Amino acid sequence: MKKVIAFAGSNSKNSINKQLATYAASLVEGAELTVLDLNDFELPLYGIDYEQEHGIPKNAQKFLDYIKSSDGIVLSLAEHNGAYATVFKNIFDWMSRIDGKLWSEKPMLLMATSPGARGGATVLEVAKGRFPYMGGNIVATFSLPSFGQNFSEAKITNEELNNTLLGEVKQFEISL
Repeated sequence: MKKVIAFAGSNSKNSINKQLATYAASLVEGAELTVLDLNDFELPLYGIDYEQEHGIPKNAQKFLDYIKSSDGIVLSLAEHNGAYATVFKNIFDWMSRIDGKLWSEKPMLLMATSPGARGGATVLEVAKGRFPYMGGNIVATFSLPSFGQNFSEAKITNEELNNTLLGEVKQFEISL
């Protein structure tokens, strides 16, 4: 059975991106799913001085171990001012200090959502441009616009958008 990890690039307790990542990952047939929460991997703000004085925190290695032991990654990024949420950027930076190719060429379903009509499109483009340099193997992408209008009761309610996601999930499954 293939191991899939799912998480959001957010630390919101009610993260809409975590809801989307969990839903999308639940659609992957025949996978052993682990949903991660960045709140469970508290880290100091990355800085070279901190790293030189204290080393790399255990939680950065622990999160990276989840990536390395998986067969695939479902990630939905929160967009803050057109870029990654600080909590995601921080864990991303820490892991990159351990392994510059931190995504380890694992197949990735990369997504974003937001309350607005663009659905996190800007952060999705940032990640699509950056992740391949860091060992990212993005095999499928999805953006869910207007989360509050298109997602309810733990699923996408807009049939057209849900069908689009189902197609992306199939692409992801094929790559596992």
